[in-house]
Amino acid sequence: MLSEPQAILAFAALSQEHRLRIVRLLVEAGPQGMPAGALGDTLGAGSSKMSFHLSHLEQAGLVRSRRDGRQIIYAIEIATLSALIAFLLKDCCGGRPEFCLPALATATRCASKEQADA
Repeated sequence: MLSEPQAILAFAALSQEHRLRIVRLLVEAGPQGMPAGALGDTLGAGSSKMSFHLSHLEQAGLVRSRRDGRQIIYAIEIATLSALIAFLLKDCCGGRPEFCLPALATATRCASKEQADA
């Protein structure tokens, strides 16, 4: 479970349009990740802008990087993203599960689709 300061750092990192788009692209890319250059090309952002945004996401623990030859590959830190979602849902029901049912139904559909695609 994330601490409140960790969650605040992650939410701050996600509060910028390019960073949110990067996270969504990396979730789609899966564990193999994407090269920084491909992320920049997809988002129409130059290398210095991408470096700035990826650094924020990495500091927040939402992405990790690895070197592959001359490329830097970025991948989502799914454990951190899952912990962030759990942080949001931990107290959401307050004895009223109907508040969280739409979010849980969406997560269940995503998990079912992933299992069917595998």
